[in-house]
Amino acid sequence: MSKYTGIPFRHDVVGSFLRPQAIHDARRAFEAGTLTAEELRAIEDREIKALVEKEKANGLQAVTDGEFRRTYWHLDFLELLQGVEHVKAEAWSVAFKGHQPKAATIEITDKIGFGDHPFVKDFEYLKSVAGDTVAKMTIPSPSMLHLICCVRAENYTPIERYANEDDLYRDIALAYQEAIKAFYAAGCRYLQLDDTSWGEFCDLEKRKDYAARGLDLNVIAQKYVDMINLALEAKPEDMTITMHICRGNFRSTWFSSGGYETVAEVLFGGCNIDGFFLEYDSDRAGGFKPLAHIKDQQVVLGLVSSKLPELEKFEDIEARVNEAALYVPKEQLHLSPQCGFASTEEGNLLTEEEQWAKIRMIKEYAEKIW
Repeated sequence: MSKYTGIPFRHDVVGSFLRPQAIHDARRAFEAGTLTAEELRAIEDREIKALVEKEKANGLQAVTDGEFRRTYWHLDFLELLQGVEHVKAEAWSVAFKGHQPKAATIEITDKIGFGDHPFVKDFEYLKSVAGDTVAKMTIPSPSMLHLICCVRAENYTPIERYANEDDLYRDIALAYQEAIKAFYAAGCRYLQLDDTSWGEFCDLEKRKDYAARGLDLNVIAQKYVDMINLALEAKPEDMTITMHICRGNFRSTWFSSGGYETVAEVLFGGCNIDGFFLEYDSDRAGGFKPLAHIKDQQVVLGLVSSKLPELEKFEDIEARVNEAALYVPKEQLHLSPQCGFASTEEGNLLTEEEQWAKIRMIKEYAEKIW
């Protein structure tokens, strides 16, 4: 694990932002065949540049591209890995408590590899418009490929190459080693792995359902940590890699519930990540006691909701930070929203101005607390 470099920042964000109407209109025109891929990318470039300026103006010390080029926070990246294919689906792989995303999923069809992944070019553009500000890249965690294809999928049958599942874990890790090297070569020093597997593994009902199918989540959790740690062996010393853990974020809804107790020892105590972005905006995430398993990782407390427009009270946030500091030194703690504002292109149920008000509030509160 690297020596702390000041990343993550005391007030930070998970990564995605509400898409402006120009992006929505351009994507629909592209789907209708009235806009070319080049024209769509030019509009995305323009809107990402404008977003970066807003991020800076609202006090962020690391900027993202808002995931403006993506439909989903994870599938767009995963389906472009070698050996992975996008497939149509009748229903989403998990059920949200309300609105449901457009159905889609992925399958493993060949040897997993990183290849010439387009997201590297996407990062290069972000870095070019970020200037001297840190450019943060967000991608789904290695766990997500296995979770979607092999755990959530009830009829998963491995291809011949992956008859021994350890070979699959290893190939995923090695593909992510290549990803880390490629983003680093492109100038990335702040990379985030987004991961909803741990949110599912915290959910006692989901654990019961998976056990009924013969899946041992304790074994899978250890395999995931080992896989992530193998991927992290490629991380240069001056690169920070964090992990964001979420319980679902679509149109201000969610799909998992439960505290971190069931995963804290294996994940917090065993994963060689530099920092964790942890969802803590509601009682669905439980208490802070599991943070006692944190080693020297930085912990970004997601105490502010990206799902709701109402601004949190300073006294409440300060009290919760102080409570968390009973288990992790306050200097290792930071503040952020619990998730992005638009994990899918539809976005959460608040306005852009309400979104930026949250960002400014987090900066203000963090400066008072620390």
